[in-house]
Formats: sequence, structure tokens, C-alpha cells
Amino acid sequence: MMRQYELVERVNRYNPTTDEALLNKAYVYAMQKHGMQTRASGDPYFSHPLEVAAILTDLRLDDATIAVALLHDTIEDTDATRTEIDTIFGEEIGKLVEGLTKISRLDLVSRRAKQAENFRKLLLAIADDVRVLLVKLADRLHNMRTLHFVKEDERRNRIAEETMEIYAPLAGRMGMQDMRSELEDLAFQILNPQAYQTITERLNALREKNAALIGDIERNLTEQLAERQITSTVRGRMKRPYSIFRKMEQKSIGFEQLSDIYGFRVLVDDVETCYSVLGIVHTRWASVPGRFKDYISTPKQNDYRSIHTTVVGPARQRVELQIRTNEMHRVAEFGIAAHALYKDGVKGGRNIARLTDESRAYAWLRQTIDMLSQGDTPEEFLENTKLELFHDQVFCFTPKGRLIALPRGATPIDFAYAVHTDIGNTTVGCKINGQLVPLITELRNGDEVEIIRSGAQKPMDDWLNIAVTGKARAAIRRALREAQREKYAALGRHILQRGFERRGLELNDPILAPVLLRFSQASVTDLMAAVGRSDIHASDVLNVIDPTHEETGEQATADRVKPTGISPEEGWFDLEGESSLKFRVPAGATKETAALPIRGLKGNLPIRFAPDGGAVPGDRIVGILTPGEGITIYPIHSASLKDFDDYDQWLDVRWDIEGDHEERFPARVAVSTVNEPGSLAEIARIISQNDGNIDNIRMIGRAHDFHEMTIDLEVWDLKHLNRIINQLRGASVVANVQRKND
Repeated sequence: MMRQYELVERVNRYNPTTDEALLNKAYVYAMQKHGMQTRASGDPYFSHPLEVAAILTDLRLDDATIAVALLHDTIEDTDATRTEIDTIFGEEIGKLVEGLTKISRLDLVSRRAKQAENFRKLLLAIADDVRVLLVKLADRLHNMRTLHFVKEDERRNRIAEETMEIYAPLAGRMGMQDMRSELEDLAFQILNPQAYQTITERLNALREKNAALIGDIERNLTEQLAERQITSTVRGRMKRPYSIFRKMEQKSIGFEQLSDIYGFRVLVDDVETCYSVLGIVHTRWASVPGRFKDYISTPKQNDYRSIHTTVVGPARQRVELQIRTNEMHRVAEFGIAAHALYKDGVKGGRNIARLTDESRAYAWLRQTIDMLSQGDTPEEFLENTKLELFHDQVFCFTPKGRLIALPRGATPIDFAYAVHTDIGNTTVGCKINGQLVPLITELRNGDEVEIIRSGAQKPMDDWLNIAVTGKARAAIRRALREAQREKYAALGRHILQRGFERRGLELNDPILAPVLLRFSQASVTDLMAAVGRSDIHASDVLNVIDPTHEETGEQATADRVKPTGISPEEGWFDLEGESSLKFRVPAGATKETAALPIRGLKGNLPIRFAPDGGAVPGDRIVGILTPGEGITIYPIHSASLKDFDDYDQWLDVRWDIEGDHEERFPARVAVSTVNEPGSLAEIARIISQNDGNIDNIRMIGRAHDFHEMTIDLEVWDLKHLNRIINQLRGASVVANVQRKND
């Protein structure tokens, strides 16, 4: 543990006029108040405020801030009072200690509505005095360094989550990038230990493999600049684990695809030399297009200034270069703390109140909070907040004020799943700041997002192309797999039901339970799904359950379409007048009770429609069972049916569509149209006026006077389709139109 004189010496190194009496008094007072208290690690509790003070000496902060660091837990954890601290150390220090005490009691990852008020208090405390933020960040940094001593998983994860979502981005917004990076890595190690370990191992292996690469590039670059009489400092480094993880997640790329694991900083004396170095680098090595950013001419909101470029280095390895002055580097390292450095001859440090004039980041924060603090309620505060606090995240709010941190590019789908998986699974729409918007809308900082839900909704395949967070994508995949499993299970149950009826048996779960092990299935639902996917044949299940049964030829082909060439016989339904395609059903059954009911894509079966022409309610239809894909519905007159000679694939199906259904169905028409201006517009007008929807148009033949095209439509039923075809035939620009079913 650091001794009293050692702390004073640390401050004296950058401030020869330090108030040693103040530091000594704070040291002794805090040590006495904490007494025999211990931390989770077993160390004396006083070691914690002492380490916080040491972190702040690295930032070269004033005497008052160092004293506050020593005292910051006394009001909360000891019998010290604000009045006593005011009396001994002055009102300024007492106010700062009390502000830190209030912040430490805030629950910033609360699931309750009061989180809005807590976050508001945090920002208001920070805006009141920047030293509150600096001490709090140092306090959090030391707590994260020792977080592994906390035994309770829930408490450890809560602290890490709060650090990742609130304090690390806040440090970044204040320009303290080194502190932000360390906080992120420490939190990442707790929240995702497997990913942290994997990336760390990969980095260590890469560092060992390319041990000499960083040194070679440093020397090469230094020599290039020295030849042109440029004094510089070149420092090489590898990206940190969380930075790599975040980039891999945002861009959905693997470790091997990262192009800027190696980075170098070139420090020079003035701005003009920065641009000279840039010219030398780009002349010497090829630059990577799209990887140049000039934050000197256009600084970031947190005062960060530097030139970024990526080049193909001497070993053909992409490396990122940051070119800046020494002063810019000091601000990049310490951020807002750099504005609190001591000036020669200024007793006790500089006037912290003047930071607003010198720091863009702090001035922005003060102005934002001053404007928003005028709201009467926390909800009004959140509604009007347009925070740009987080460079790599968007910070949004639920209508009740809960903070949701998401990566840039996130959509309402990501937001819904971040709130709760059930909310994500039932999302049908959203409002952003009170306005209805598409689910593909990219969220921005400060958006208030209201998710619209429906119990009938389930995740859709295209959501995977919308979601960007791993949590959302994983939940969507799970839901899609479960929905598909349920559909296959429903189909398998129907197939088995009909097989059982043919043998005079009753289908129930208890009768299937004994055969699960035989078919390597964990549950009856899994067995049903396997039958629906055609992984297991229904006849195999029936034969295991009823091994003594002998099927006749007709029974073996029951419920399947009979192939061409078989004459009509009793028990077979003629579906298509002169067609020889027949269906056999159980004795006493009718076509309606025996056929599998089809309700469309939104039903409870794995259904799709023929790719070349589709099918619509009113068509006589046939189902083709394809292993792993479910049922494909074809019109009975489709020419494609001749390609299916495995009769086990054929299923007797029928429409089960009510009159006022909400789903359209696919159909294809071939149109021969006059080649003149406006003919396509006239065809589209007719289809639109008749409530049809055009899904696709393809030109299949062109001549001087006529064009041939196919149009994929979405219609309600056969009657609707025929009305559109008849209307098209009556158009002057149409020579011929007919339905197509390839």
C-alpha cells in the first residue's frame, strides 16, 4: 500500500507547489475513518481510495481532486458527514465528496422506470463539476481491476455491464481513450470470458509469430522521417481484445479478415509536420482506399485530433497509422483531464471552472445538460435527449425511460430483443419518437423507441438481414428453428394420424413413447417433426407399433396420388375430369375429410408453392413432399408433376381458405403486348385497378411489333386471377394473355 509521503511525491513531480498539508490531512482522515474495513480481496479498504488517488496523479490533477479521491467513500461507508468534511477540508471538497456519494447509489442498469431519473442525476452531477466525473472514472477503473475478487456472479456481472454501457463510453466521450479501452477490456473479460480468452490467445500467437514485425516497421518509418530531417517518435501496438471483438461483431468478419490489428502512432512537434509525415508515408507505401480520416482539420466532439490512414506496410501487412502532435497525443490520452494540467506559477493548480471555455467535450456536455435539465420530469428529459455520448454505440430509450445501448447500425429489431426476447419475437412494427417507421430504420442516439407487438406474430427469415446484434440474430434463429419444427411436427402428426386410421388404430402420445428410442428421438414432437421432414417414413413407425399388420397393395398406396395409366376404381377420387390422377381415401371417408387442408404460407404446416407458376385457391392441387423442405403445392395440371415418379412423395391436399382471408397467392401469366410506348403502363394499370399485385416482370421475347413477357402476380384466388386475365385480354395493347404453369 502506498505510503503518505509517496503520494505527496507523486503529486510533487508535476506540481512543485502542491498543498502537502491538505494531502496529508486527507490521507490520515480517510485511513482513520475506514479503520479496519476490508475489501473482497482481503486488503485494507483504505487501499482502494489510495489507488484511486494514484490513478488521478497519473492524470496530473489538482490537489483538491486528489484529496477528494482519498475521501470519496467516507460519507457512504463510514460515520463521516458532509458537515464534518466541510469543516475540516472546506465546502468545495465536501460538495465533491457528496456528489460522488450520490452517484455511487445510482442503479444505472435498473430494469425499473426510475432508471431515467438515475441517469439524469448522473449527467447533472457530472455537468456540475468535471472532477466528479474524473474521480468516478478512476474509482470505477480500480474497482474493475479488482472485480475478480467479487464472488457473487450477479453483482460482478452487474458492475461489468454498468461499466460497459455507461462509464466506458462516457470516458470515451470525454476523450479519455486509454481509460475507456481498459474499462472495456476489463468488462469484456467478465461479460464474455470465452470470447476474451479466445481473442487474447489469438493475439498472443500473432505477437509471437510476428515478434519482429512491429520493431521493423518502427525502425523503417523512423529512418524514413529522419532522412527528411523530421524529429518524431514512432510507437507500435496491437489492437486490444474488446476493440477486435467489437469490430468482428459489427462487420460480421472473422479474426483473419481484420486488416488493422497492427497500429502505429507518429508523434511530431507541430501540425504542419503532421501533413508532411502523411505525404512521406503515402509516397513510400500504398494507402488503402477509404481508410483516411483527418481529425485535425475536423476534430471530434471530444477534442480528439489526429490523422488516421491505413497503408500496406513493408511486409505487405496492412497497418493503421495515427499521426498527431505531442500536444494532441496528450489530449488523446487524458481527454478532458488534459485541460486540468498545471501551469507554471499557478498555486494550487488551475481554475477548473474555465474548462468549459477550453474543452469542447465538457462544454458540449454542460450545454446539453443545462438545456435538458429544464424539463419538469425525467420522462420529458429522456424524450428530448439527443445524446451523442457514445461514438461506437447508439443510446436509445424505451417509453418508460430504460436505457438501451446498441452498436451503430442497430435497428428496432435489435432494440426489441435487447429489451426482452419475447418482445423481439412478437414485434410487428415500431414508433421512433412517436412516428411509425419501418423495422429496417437505423436507430440514432437519443431515439425513443416504442415496439408494437402482436401475439400472433413470429420472427421472419428476413429479420436476419435486418438485425446486427448477436443476441437478436441468435434469438431469431432459435425462434425460426422452433417454428419450423412445429410446422414439421404438425405435418408429421397428420401423416401418422391417417396411417393409424387406415389400420384401425388411435394415435396418441403414449402409444408413440415406447418407440422413441428405436428412432433416436427425444420426444414425441421430435418424432412427429422427423416424419414431417421425411427423415423417418410413417410406414416405418406404423410397422414398429403394429408389426403383425399386413398391408394390401391399395392400403400401401393410400393417401398418395396414383400414377398415370391406372384406371378408375372404387374408393378413388377423380380430381380432374379427363385426368388419370386419382386419390384413394379410407373407407367411408370423403375427399374433404381425407385430404390434408392447406391454408397457405401463414398456416401451421411447412408449405411453399410451385416455383414456376404457383397455385391459388380454387385450383385443384397436389402436394409433393420433399425431405427437409416440407410440401410444395402444384396445380393438378402443372407439367412439372411428371418429374415426380416417387409415389411416396405425393400427398392428397385441399384448400382450407375462408372467403375473407388476408393472404395473397402466387400466379404467373404470359402476355403478348404491342410494342408501343405506354403498353407496359397500361398493363400495370389494369392489374392495379383490379387489386392485383405485381411481384416480377420478365421480358422473354422481343420483336419489332410485339413483346412477350411473363408477369408474376399475387392474387386472392382463382376467381380474382381470372378477372385480371379477362381484363387484360380486353386491352387494346394486349394481343394474348394466358396463365402459365410450367
